[in-house]
Amino acid sequence: MNDPAQNLPTSPRRDINWTRRLIFIGVGVAAVVLAYLIGGQIIPREWADFIGRRVDRSFWAAVFYGLFTGIVFTFVPLLVLFIGFRKRRSWGAWLAFLIVALVIALPNLLTLGIVLGNGNPAHDAERIFSTDAQYYRGWNLAGAVIGAALFMFAAWILIRRHRLRDREHALKAERKALEDERKKLKQQDPST
Repeated sequence: MNDPAQNLPTSPRRDINWTRRLIFIGVGVAAVVLAYLIGGQIIPREWADFIGRRVDRSFWAAVFYGLFTGIVFTFVPLLVLFIGFRKRRSWGAWLAFLIVALVIALPNLLTLGIVLGNGNPAHDAERIFSTDAQYYRGWNLAGAVIGAALFMFAAWILIRRHRLRDREHALKAERKALEDERKKLKQQDPST
């Protein structure tokens, strides 16, 4: 007998060029290491200087910028991750959502890196924060907590709404089935 699996078309196998693949991986790793080394020296100071120029030793500016960056750059990345990981997607799509969320969260991650950092650039950036943007770090933390709480509330509402919609559809289907059954019984016994 003919096996149906034998009649299916097969895709041609491609040979993997391991040399080319290893070169791409090596160049990628070298680029990441180089970016880390350069970025680790320059970015913390530049970020602290950027915030220091905006705040300019003003308490209210530190409150505004700290709360704004804390709330927005915590809430939006968490929302992107929620949207990205809520449905079944390919690993490439999940990776894209993760990268987008990390890029959006960079202001908070930079501030966190400065606060927790041990190197000279982190200490230099802390000194800039201490002189030019004295209250920014605390208000940024408060904003991050508020942003996370807002996200949890929004996620709860979205999940609750989805569950209620599913329950409504199930109840409508059950009601329709009961009405159909009632009509069948009426047709069988017209005396009722």
